[in-house]
Amino acid sequence: MRGSHKEGSDAHVLVLGRISDDPKTHYEQLKPLLDYVVPRMADVGIREGRILMAKDAQQMASYLRRGRVDWVSETAGTAMLLQQRAQARPLLLTERDGVSHYHSVFFARRDSDLRTLKDLSGHNVAFQRPSSTSAYFVPAATLLEQGLALEILLSPTDRINRGAVGYLFARSELNISTWVHKRLVDAGVMSNLDWDNPRRVPDAFRRDLVVIGRSEDYPRALELVRGDLDPKVAARLREVLIDAAGDPEAGEALLRFFKTTRFLPIDAASQRTLDHIGDGVARVRAEVE
Repeated sequence: MRGSHKEGSDAHVLVLGRISDDPKTHYEQLKPLLDYVVPRMADVGIREGRILMAKDAQQMASYLRRGRVDWVSETAGTAMLLQQRAQARPLLLTERDGVSHYHSVFFARRDSDLRTLKDLSGHNVAFQRPSSTSAYFVPAATLLEQGLALEILLSPTDRINRGAVGYLFARSELNISTWVHKRLVDAGVMSNLDWDNPRRVPDAFRRDLVVIGRSEDYPRALELVRGDLDPKVAARLREVLIDAAGDPEAGEALLRFFKTTRFLPIDAASQRTLDHIGDGVARVRAEVE
């Protein structure tokens, strides 16, 4: 059985994984919640917690398949990727800063001729990075659903094939809004939370920009467990996390855990959205990457 080496010497250890380009910072964000959870799982045999970082989704999928990671916190796009690649199982929705769902916003300069997503044909768009749900997976899938082809560009001046949308990665939301404002690219995309944040879209830029489209709402983040985790351990973890919002002892740990306000059951509407994102992720991987 996959993960069978967890039996015996490691069966008492709960391993929390994270895809990270900054392990030190992320360790400090993860450790308090793990320290809160572990003592509350003694009745299902958990006595110790560990953290294991992966450099990308591929490495995390490998850890999950080999039973080296039990529990992961991720955004919806990467969560669905881990479900497809490693049979990871969504356990709960994660509400951060009081927000459990959000959407992606496409925008362009107000003085451009772009007013709808269909208008992007023959133009270029700035995404954030290939691991972003709100600024890559969801918007790329949204454009494919509009019947638009996507092609990666080496630079903003690259020629775009007729009828396609060229795309580049800008690395940060501030870069995306800057590139659009300075006319380096025709359009950009980010989450509505980033769009409303003046550190990501300065007020001096905003008056020159206009929203030209948006995605459907989707869960902001998810907690996942590996597919072959002992059902008793998974059920207890789910219970401890759901109860944490009502426990004053969990307050600081939740705040450190990416400003989590509470963990929520996955309702039917959110499950449908996740399935849709899963289809979109598969399509982006097949048709774009």
